Amino acid sequence: MAKGSLKLGAAVLVGTVVFGTAAFAQSAAPECGAIQKTLAERKALVGRANAASQSKKKMTPQEACALFGKLQANGTEGIKWIAANKEWCSIPDSFAEGFKADHVKVSGIRTKICSVAAQATKMEAQARAQAQAQAGGGGGGLLGGPGLTGSFKLPQGAL
Repeated sequence: MAKGSLKLGAAVLVGTVVFGTAAFAQSAAPECGAIQKTLAERKALVGRANAASQSKKKMTPQEACALFGKLQANGTEGIKWIAANKEWCSIPDSFAEGFKADHVKVSGIRTKICSVAAQATKMEAQARAQAQAQAGGGGGGLLGGPGLTGSFKLPQGAL
């Protein structure tokens, strides 16, 4: 589920980043170029998502959740900047609306991926707890200890 969402999310974001860079390169006022940093960060994050979706080594749900969290924060920052500078910098309505729509999609994907990540983390914790319970539950040691567990670790280093 997370892998498919990651591919979908990365593909969705590319159009906004490419269009956004061209739109603001034409702005004359120096303040209007401030969005370039946000767009460059967004482009880098999208590049990471695209690379991960095409790589043999896939991201873990936790890594994907963190990446989409950064994308969501970037989008929030971009939306705030666009709202504050839309008139002054002559930002096209189509760009502002596209950026907002993209942000909504990223938020939805992040919610799904982070849900999968939380579930995976919970299952890993349960598996570790179960493994520890099985390993330590030999039962009935002489002094109330865990009993025989079937394993003994030798000290490491020079003997």
